[in-house]
Amino acid sequence: MTDSAIIRAMPAPATRPSTSVRPLLAIETSCDDTACAILAYDGTILAEGVLSQTDHAILGGVVPEIAARAHLDALPTLVSEVLKKASLTLADIDIFAGTTGPGLIGGLIVGSSYAKGLAMALHRPFVAVNHIEAHILTPRLPSLGADLHFPYLTMLVSGGHCQCVSVEETGRYVRLGGTIDDAAGEAFDKVAKMLGLGWPGGPALEKLATEGQDDAYALPRPLKGREGCDFSFSGLKTAVSRLIDTQDPTGSRDALPRQFAADVAASFQRAVADVMADRAEHALTLSPNATALVVAGGVAANKTLRHALEKVAVAHGIPFFAPPLRLCTDNAVMVAWAALERLHAGETPNEIDTAARPRWPLSERTPAIPEHAS
Repeated sequence: MTDSAIIRAMPAPATRPSTSVRPLLAIETSCDDTACAILAYDGTILAEGVLSQTDHAILGGVVPEIAARAHLDALPTLVSEVLKKASLTLADIDIFAGTTGPGLIGGLIVGSSYAKGLAMALHRPFVAVNHIEAHILTPRLPSLGADLHFPYLTMLVSGGHCQCVSVEETGRYVRLGGTIDDAAGEAFDKVAKMLGLGWPGGPALEKLATEGQDDAYALPRPLKGREGCDFSFSGLKTAVSRLIDTQDPTGSRDALPRQFAADVAASFQRAVADVMADRAEHALTLSPNATALVVAGGVAANKTLRHALEKVAVAHGIPFFAPPLRLCTDNAVMVAWAALERLHAGETPNEIDTAARPRWPLSERTPAIPEHAS
């Protein structure tokens, strides 16, 4: 297994945090990134680490069994490295948290079980974190300086999720719409594959699009102008496939002219951004009290998408927030902060018996399935 590890850390404190600032250690393993982070009780990031798996690129997508095994191999070393960066030991950690859903079940079981094991060994509480909730609360992280207040509107855009959520307060979310087929990130990856860009395709497609004209091809904008806040990208993906076939009927992606591929990438990216902006417009009419428009999730790193949504926010006279790029993709900082948000809201969760599950709607506070039944 070939992996690339990046360990990031804030400067180590001169002394250990006081007992009033309780460190929390969180683990994220919902897909193919193994992540660990330690936050002080006030949200200060003490240390964070991400281990990105690279073998999946050869296979054209994430293989769940390979990902789960890689998480199992990586976690002991990663946790030790993050603790070292924070100048802490496991005995200094007062609370543990782990992504418990939604996501790939094998990875969720590995990561959440590891965090639970540490909590049990040290007689500490464990907080089960919803991956989607973590994404939508990330912009409230104090170190980002966003000063973001409830209620606000979040456009969650990633490889597995595409939702429009009104964030009323911690633990209270109103789902205004979601994808009825492919998520936006999934569409990016599939179109990138059609263009011969490999996997993961989103960043590669965005880079190629800088060489193209975004009005070169009139691609469809599924559901644009329709009532509601649902999304659909399957038809757009099919339109791109048919367009590529006109230039490459044999299916040999190596034969695609560079300029053609760049124009397709730019036109596709613009179509997605236009759809997301339209859905945000509709969502704001349903949430007139929204104090801000937020974009979160892996695809939130896309600059064209960010710019389109920022224009919507400006038109409505509200601020636009997007996490820094490293906190858009899967990471453990967001998991730790989601757990802290619940603690700050007055909850005292100890969810050691909470089961990992591949699906976990935001409407459910914690998964109801007992651990022994999973």
